[in-house]
Amino acid sequence: MQHITLPILKLCLLIHLSKTEDWTFPEDFKFGVATSAYQIEGGAKEDGKTLSVWDRITRTPGFVTDGSTGDVACDSYHKWEEDVRILKELGVDYYRFSISWTRILSGGYTSTVNEAGVAYYNNLINALIANDIEPVVTMYHWDMPQTISTLGGFSNSAWVDFFTNYARTLFEQFGDRVKLWITFNEPNIICHYFNSVLGNITEAYPNGVIEYLCTYHLLKAHAETYHIYDREFRQRQQGKVGITLNFEWSEPMSNDPEDVAAAERRRQFDFGIFANPIINFDYPKVVRDRVAARSRLEDFPRSRLKRFTLAEKLSIRGTYDFLGLNHYTTWLVGEGSEADPTEHSFYIDTKVRRMQDDSWETTAAPDNKVVPEGLRKALNWIKTTYGNPDILITECGYSDTTGTLEDDRRINFYKEYLNATLEAIHLDGVNVKAFMAWSLMDNFEWNQGYTVKFGLHYVDFENPERPRSIKQSGEYFKRVIATRTLE
Repeated sequence: MQHITLPILKLCLLIHLSKTEDWTFPEDFKFGVATSAYQIEGGAKEDGKTLSVWDRITRTPGFVTDGSTGDVACDSYHKWEEDVRILKELGVDYYRFSISWTRILSGGYTSTVNEAGVAYYNNLINALIANDIEPVVTMYHWDMPQTISTLGGFSNSAWVDFFTNYARTLFEQFGDRVKLWITFNEPNIICHYFNSVLGNITEAYPNGVIEYLCTYHLLKAHAETYHIYDREFRQRQQGKVGITLNFEWSEPMSNDPEDVAAAERRRQFDFGIFANPIINFDYPKVVRDRVAARSRLEDFPRSRLKRFTLAEKLSIRGTYDFLGLNHYTTWLVGEGSEADPTEHSFYIDTKVRRMQDDSWETTAAPDNKVVPEGLRKALNWIKTTYGNPDILITECGYSDTTGTLEDDRRINFYKEYLNATLEAIHLDGVNVKAFMAWSLMDNFEWNQGYTVKFGLHYVDFENPERPRSIKQSGEYFKRVIATRTLE
């Protein structure tokens, strides 16, 4: 009998595994869907809920594309039972949702618990568990109490205490049933984009400074929350705490070493600036060096990057049980030019230029081009850079403008991105443990209002009852969950 050499055997295995219809998701792999409080709940002024920054900013003329607000949204505050029903029909393992800080602690930074808000989330959590759906709770999905924003938000060092007081309250109220906690959703968006529009910039903290103060305080708040859980709750509650980071894959524009370095630099500024202190130690070197050099050019007396003490680095390192990943798109990235020294911002610090290929499919969110191989590359980069942590894909989705029930493009999107996930698992050995679609239903999409639809269910926002109707993509996702394969 002729022996097959190892390389040939490996090639045969890869050819076999390359047939998508032969792949299955691992037994312990979880499927879910995701939402956030401000985007779906409504009930903006009910039962003791107080003002958040989004309740305020949506009143700013011209900020939201269609002039809408999340005052009613999908009305999930009143329709949570229907939400659980459609989740059950999908067959999901996980439901990721966020808790509204201003519904739990009406004063924001007080210790007075709003019992009506607690009752709402207790009802939702208990119903999920009764239907064999595990709650995955995000503590902070962008809706800061306005009272805290007025005090400077993330630029105020007291923010760490405000947040950890809130986090401890959540552990106390819900930790006996919630076993998966996410401290923050997409801190790069919080600190490097929305900071400028949510009222946290003051004359004392201009662009180029506020972003790094936000990053510094957010990482400290995350770490202290993790340690609070370790010290006070983990032994009896037996849960896990992580953070969700957004990662747009940066692909070099060319093989030129400068473009290759620029793409890596953008990955480190967007993702590594948060992941590296948590998983490894301190900010990435390229971030430290680049901000220091740019700060000198701008005639700052020291780097604008707020640095950690040794004790803070040690406290932040290792504060994760899993890593949440949101992924929507890919960019082609090249070396940028140096901006005028009178200008300073996080984006100037990256010193890159970026573009997207015109051949890539465009969605209703124009920057979110469909590039499934970017997800696989992002997952592999995380594995290589951070030692293959457990990854939960906490958001991934496709947008259109119509909300049509016959959403073939969304089905194709999920086929391709789930296929990329399977490739990362089976061919690359990445520890991907879950995939959560964004979103369960059409909702309020931040400054795009209701003009953009991501849902597996259509919501009729013209109808006061806000009825939900499953789309063909929802039926497809339901079949994937049931069969654990792609069609």
